[in-house]
Amino acid sequence: MLSKKQARAFFLIGTLVTFLAFIALTVYSLGESQDQSHAENISPSVVRGKNLWDSNNCMGCHTLFGEGGYYAPELTKVIDRRGKGYIKAILMSPVPWEPNGRKMVAYKFTNEQADDLINFFEWIGHVDLNGFDRVVSPLAKDKINN
Repeated sequence: MLSKKQARAFFLIGTLVTFLAFIALTVYSLGESQDQSHAENISPSVVRGKNLWDSNNCMGCHTLFGEGGYYAPELTKVIDRRGKGYIKAILMSPVPWEPNGRKMVAYKFTNEQADDLINFFEWIGHVDLNGFDRVVSPLAKDKINN
């Protein structure tokens, strides 16, 4: 059994070691070598696509990186799953898109706007997810693929 003095020393040393480990891991994770977003690949087209994504409230129905609405499919790796042509056709469609009974508004994007959104999706698709796409539950995978 520890004496009161030993217990206090054990607590203080343990707290100090844990605090130093936390600071070291924080500095390491914020380091430039840990950036997995590929920010150097952000073009003006990607920025315009992101602005379109935001201004049309796409996140109200869709998700990116698992964040957003769950009404419509996850779009983080949509270019890999569906291809550019398929996505562009949906974005430029003059009629509402209705897969599996869910209805997407016909935004009637122009060719340039559709290309900007596709470039945004491509950039999103190349962000390193640290295995996120491999650990999604089977139920979520069904939602993602529909």
